[in-house]
Amino acid sequence: MNLSFNTRWRDELPGFFSELNPTPLQNARLVWHNAPLARELGLAESLFTPEYGAGVWGGETLLPGMAPLAQVYSGHQFGVWAGQLGDGRGILLGEQQLADGRSLDWHLKGAGLTPYSRMGDGRAVLRSTIREALASEAMHYLGIPTTRALSIVTSDTPVQRETIEQGAMLMRIAQSHVRFGHFEHFYYRREMDKVQQLADFVIRHHWPHLQQEPDRYTRWFRDVVARTGLMIARWQTVGFAHGVMNTDNMSILGLTIDYGPFGFLDDYQPGFICNHSDYQGRYSFENQPAVGLWNLQRLAQSLSGFIDVDTLNDALDGYQLALFSEYGLRMRRKLGLFSEEVGDNDLLNALFALMAREGSDYTRTFRMLSETEQLSAASALRDEFIDREAFDTWFTGYRERLQRENVEDAVRQRAMKQVNPAIVLRNWLAQRAIDSAEKGDYQELHRLHEALRNPWIDRDDDYGQRPPDWGKRLEVSCSS
Repeated sequence: MNLSFNTRWRDELPGFFSELNPTPLQNARLVWHNAPLARELGLAESLFTPEYGAGVWGGETLLPGMAPLAQVYSGHQFGVWAGQLGDGRGILLGEQQLADGRSLDWHLKGAGLTPYSRMGDGRAVLRSTIREALASEAMHYLGIPTTRALSIVTSDTPVQRETIEQGAMLMRIAQSHVRFGHFEHFYYRREMDKVQQLADFVIRHHWPHLQQEPDRYTRWFRDVVARTGLMIARWQTVGFAHGVMNTDNMSILGLTIDYGPFGFLDDYQPGFICNHSDYQGRYSFENQPAVGLWNLQRLAQSLSGFIDVDTLNDALDGYQLALFSEYGLRMRRKLGLFSEEVGDNDLLNALFALMAREGSDYTRTFRMLSETEQLSAASALRDEFIDREAFDTWFTGYRERLQRENVEDAVRQRAMKQVNPAIVLRNWLAQRAIDSAEKGDYQELHRLHEALRNPWIDRDDDYGQRPPDWGKRLEVSCSS
């Protein structure tokens, strides 16, 4: 095994972090690791069988070249400036240098108190760790940019949340953990030289083709805007609600980051609020596109010391184009449309209106729609609706639209099943895996992860079914 770690953040950004080691847990043990990702990173299997304890996965040892540190940043939380935040329970262990030139952060979440923990305890719990691991993997295999999960460690350390829970750690992998809040932190401290220094850092390492361009800052910000719009469009098309879209939870690379009280839609409810702590519904499913723009405006303000305000506003205008273009393209694919017609939005909105009125299951509806035969009025989806007459009216118009495509059913059905997943990480599925894991049984965690790696395949088990009654009543909050 020839692992190589660099220390770019520490070496190039003094004053942007605090150096410290993780604080190990009591009787920590590795209970899950992501074997496919480990192979991709060139990690030997022996690394996941430490001779004692949990090894690097529990913060008990470091690999050669690692230089652990906690990053400082700030942010707007629920629309209010929250001041200094930072890695309150996470530590960047090191940045792995891959043979292909890429560099990936190894970030240990739940690693103990840092100077930025504020009133927190610096810990994560098994429940939240499992949720983040499964969610990030589910999003990856749905084709949505995201952080990745490499390992889960549990322990005998008691951690107080709503109840006493088991302390745990998650090894999170990402191209970068730079957030909008990193830039805000130094802007509000009136240290514009550091804001620009950070911009130079991310351009150098993530947009190297722009380094020598005289308008590099403008082109870089335009790309950040576009990446954010694309990410949120993709969230909307799979029915994903993040739950805590604070500016400190927004990735500069357009990655989905910081999974907490997330939720995939069960019943189609545009106003769905997945975070029990979001009393005003700021981060509801339907509000996500608008919040994405609001967050970008806060980032733009932070960059105003070296990018002209009119230029920033012009770049922000590109958000709507990126969002709508990606959303329109993906939703046409979900409907099985290969071309674009003027009435396509009306067709989609009519379906959404019907689904909202009936509480139709978002994922199942589009998956079952993928079986449509354009010349047949028969559809298993019809039985999912109470108002059959309303469905028949919509379905007739839909089949007429398909007939104008002049695409064979088999071709269209195959294409639709490649964009309409059979399985997403519903909260009840995650909770079932958590309940078993908290009793020491990790088989369901492994089974569910394997299923989420193949979201486009129809299954005979209950992973693609509507939630049971108990699964509809689950509440998740920021402690999740």
